[in-house]
Amino acid sequence: MTPPSSPQPLVDRFGQVLDHFPQARRRKMFGFPAAFVGGNLATGLYGDGWMVRLGPEADRLVERGAAAPFEPMAGRTMRGYVLLPAEVVANDAELLDWVGRALAYAGTLPSKG
Repeated sequence: MTPPSSPQPLVDRFGQVLDHFPQARRRKMFGFPAAFVGGNLATGLYGDGWMVRLGPEADRLVERGAAAPFEPMAGRTMRGYVLLPAEVVANDAELLDWVGRALAYAGTLPSKG
């Protein structure tokens, strides 16, 4: 079941944050705003959450309680992706850091075109 649309203030914030990263290509994923590098999903919104792709680093962060695993469908966890805690999304410096990490990681993956 797809969550409700992302709140407009969060969609606006997503756009403002992505303005700092011109290498990111914006399009929708799961019907929500998302950013890609080399055709690879790096970050995006999902309902009222903000997910980032961090690869192997993501599992270590979840173990430390820094984020929740990204599970767009019940029982279908996407490995390497996490939902950022609300306090990170609310903090400009932290959010820019995490989004930058996600975009950098996606940039290391083989291009999808």
